[in-house]
Amino acid sequence: MATYSLPDLPYDYAALEPAIVGQILELHHDKHHAGYVTGANTTLEKLEEARSKGDFGALVGLEKTLAFNISGHVLHSLYWQNLSPDGGGRPDGDLGDAIKEHFGSFDGFSKQLTNATTTVQGSGWGVLAYEPTGKKLIITQVYDHQGNVGVGATPLLVFDAWEHAWYLQYKNVKADYVDALWKIVNWQDVAARYAAAVAGTPAA
Repeated sequence: MATYSLPDLPYDYAALEPAIVGQILELHHDKHHAGYVTGANTTLEKLEEARSKGDFGALVGLEKTLAFNISGHVLHSLYWQNLSPDGGGRPDGDLGDAIKEHFGSFDGFSKQLTNATTTVQGSGWGVLAYEPTGKKLIITQVYDHQGNVGVGATPLLVFDAWEHAWYLQYKNVKADYVDALWKIVNWQDVAARYAAAVAGTPAA
């Protein structure tokens, strides 16, 4: 049976400093993200066992656990790629044009995504996504790793608002953490994901 695996970071633990200190990045990747990978694989094993026994009494709970862990794995894998020590600035090209079209301006877009990230109730994410039915960019809040997402929408840029992503460094001032993220956004990665989503092809 195929299993999930933890991807390597595309940079060193300290590469995103001062926006994100190395201690947080190491714990976030090696412990939290790794935990979602382990959780997904363990749950798959439990589902396989349930099938072999024909005992589906725990199916609902297992399916929910699987979705939670897979989504955590997918979102974190995207998060690492969305950030770069050479990031920041503003996107141009097709992505820049689309942001202006759907949000009025980059400033309007950045304010909305910042607000979505900082006001998530509990744990969650702020997400820029491409919604294929309306062929437009949207911003949404993800609760935990799953809820409040339009079905079929493709995440392009994700800001992790779980406390483990920022609390050791920024204490209770989540807004400062989000402000720092804007300085390390890898717009090349986001633009490539946007192009792939518009074309209907999977992004790497």
